[in-house]
Amino acid sequence: MNKADAAKVIDATINAITESVNKGSKVTIPGFATFEKSARSARKGRNPATGKKIDIPAKNVVKIKAGKTLQDAVN
Repeated sequence: MNKADAAKVIDATINAITESVNKGSKVTIPGFATFEKSARSARKGRNPATGKKIDIPAKNVVKIKAGKTLQDAVN
């Protein structure tokens, strides 16, 4: 497989994962990782440079959990 074809495959995979997670689905690539959408509530924070208190708005985030095969390869 040449570099251009590999890039197309990776882009298509990333797009499919992004669309599924955005719709609220949990995406699992066995042995590699699990991707899941999670809501983070609004909270108070502090600017570390100035010490000033700030409001941090609520938002959605992606939680990524490494699969066992990936964890074992790293350790």
